[in-house]
Amino acid sequence: MERLLVGGIVSLTTVDYPGHLASVVFLQGCPWRCVYCHNPHLQAMLPVESLPWEDVLALIEMRREFVEAVIFSGGEPLAQGEVLSSAINDVKNLGYKVGLHTTGAYPDRFSKLLHVLDWVGFDVKHSFRDYEQITNVQGSGNVALESLKILIASNVDFEARMTLYDRIPSDAVVDTLKDIALMGVKTVALQKCRDKNENVVEHPIFSDKLLLENLSKYFDNFYIRG
Repeated sequence: MERLLVGGIVSLTTVDYPGHLASVVFLQGCPWRCVYCHNPHLQAMLPVESLPWEDVLALIEMRREFVEAVIFSGGEPLAQGEVLSSAINDVKNLGYKVGLHTTGAYPDRFSKLLHVLDWVGFDVKHSFRDYEQITNVQGSGNVALESLKILIASNVDFEARMTLYDRIPSDAVVDTLKDIALMGVKTVALQKCRDKNENVVEHPIFSDKLLLENLSKYFDNFYIRG
C-alpha cells in the first residue's frame, strides 16, 4: 500500500479551522502551479523526505488535551487519493473532527471523501474562466467549479477563501464573489497575499471600505484575513 507523504505539521493553530483549536498536516503534491503559492516545496511528490505517518499520528494523539480537530492541507491533499482517505479514518478513530483545505482539483476524489469531513476550506483562485492565470493549468477553473458545486450540494460546513493576488483586477474579484454567492456560498474569507519574504502585498480592494461593506452583504459570514 502507498504511504501518506507528509511534508510538515503544525501542532496547534487557532485560524485554520475557524472556531476550533486544530493541528494541521501538510501533504506533498499539487497538480497546479499557482503564481503566489506559499508552499512551493509541497508541490512535488517527495517520498524520501516525507515524515512517517505513524510518527505524525502519534504526535496528533499526544495533543488530545489541547486540540479538537485535524486539518489536512497542502499542497493539494486530494492528490494522494486513497491514502488520504485512510489517514482521515485514522484521525477520526482518535475522536477528532477532520477538516480539509482544498483547491477542488480532483472533483471525483472530493465527492467520495466529503461524507467523512466535518469542515472544508475551499480556495477560490479567480473567476472560474480565468483560473489558469493563477494556476498555470488549463481547465483548472472547470474542475474547481465542479468541486464547489459538489461542496455546496453537500451538508458539510465550509468556507470559501480567496487570496487577493494584486494582479487580479478588482472587478474580477467582485464578479467572482457575486457569482459564488448566487451559487449558495454563505461564508467567505478574503485573504491578503504575501510575497516570498512574507510581506503583505496589498490588493486595492482592502482599502475600499465601502466596497467591502457592500460585498459583505452577499454572505452570512464575511472575513478579512491578513
